[in-house]
Amino acid sequence: MKNFFYLEGAYLILGGVILIITLFVTTRPFMSKGAVKRGLFWVTVVLAIFIGAHYKITTDRMTEVQEAFKSGKTIICESRMQRKMAQSININKANDWTLEDNNFISPNYSRAFFIARCIVK
Repeated sequence: MKNFFYLEGAYLILGGVILIITLFVTTRPFMSKGAVKRGLFWVTVVLAIFIGAHYKITTDRMTEVQEAFKSGKTIICESRMQRKMAQSININKANDWTLEDNNFISPNYSRAFFIARCIVK
């Protein structure tokens, strides 16, 4: 569950803001009777589907990256440190990279890379 809140926390906050906006709009005098219940219900359903689908896709990709790394394949991770030069970095077991708690770590590199921001090459 910790992983869910870490991966989807920003989307949950954004969903809360969207629900507040929906509540505000559906309580206006020009809206029909029952618009609050219908509006909040359907917006909640749509948000739950989108957030759930995003979580499923992300965790599936994380599993795929873990298995590929264990089998020795090259992994491409987004590098946010230097946007002008190398925007991605190739990670491989042969280059002293290890996988610790969903982070790729190397003694030769200054920062770790979270596995959810990586893909298999």
